[in-house]
Amino acid sequence: MSDNPLNTASPGRPKDMAKRQAILESAKSLFLDKGYANTSMDAVALAAGVSKLTVYSHFTDKETLFTAAVVAKCEEQLPVMYFELPEGMPVETVLLNIARGFHRLINSEESVNLHRLMMTTGNQDVKLSQIFFNAGPMRMLQGMERLLGKIHQGGALSIDTPFKAAEHFFCLLKGTANFRLLYGCGGQLSAQEAEEHVQDVVKLFMRAYRSTGLDSTA
Repeated sequence: MSDNPLNTASPGRPKDMAKRQAILESAKSLFLDKGYANTSMDAVALAAGVSKLTVYSHFTDKETLFTAAVVAKCEEQLPVMYFELPEGMPVETVLLNIARGFHRLINSEESVNLHRLMMTTGNQDVKLSQIFFNAGPMRMLQGMERLLGKIHQGGALSIDTPFKAAEHFFCLLKGTANFRLLYGCGGQLSAQEAEEHVQDVVKLFMRAYRSTGLDSTA
């Protein structure tokens, strides 16, 4: 008797997750194409091929959907597990993984277009700008802050102010190439150029925050 509930529940869950993903993908596309104000939940439902009721069953309102879309985009390149400190993994490797993911994220076409959208609508809708900042940049900063705090506690680096160090890390990674890309006066770095930039930033960051105890024998 216990087999029936298991059999009926298992095919239902993938279907729900598939609908959620379809809603998120449709929302990301519509927000970029039409802007936040001109994107309705009805339009998202139509594009996703689901009912409006289904959209609301996953996301209570448009703000919640926008937040989820931004978070989903960030996690494509920077999964939550990137901000963990696995036992035995060198700190430099952990930082390189985050740096590569962040660099891919901020230079992706979707991310560039979304940042341009936020720059044009920010003054008109401060609340929307705050939602975007909290769901994207602030969320990553807080994840990095927690990670750097653990690294400091472990003694690999000396980081008294992890949040400020996280700001330094991500701002260094953005670099002038990302600004040129956002302004439309520059193109994507080649794979080799991007890797060299990431490597340089991580090395610079580790030198800046190296524990003085590590250099005591020098």
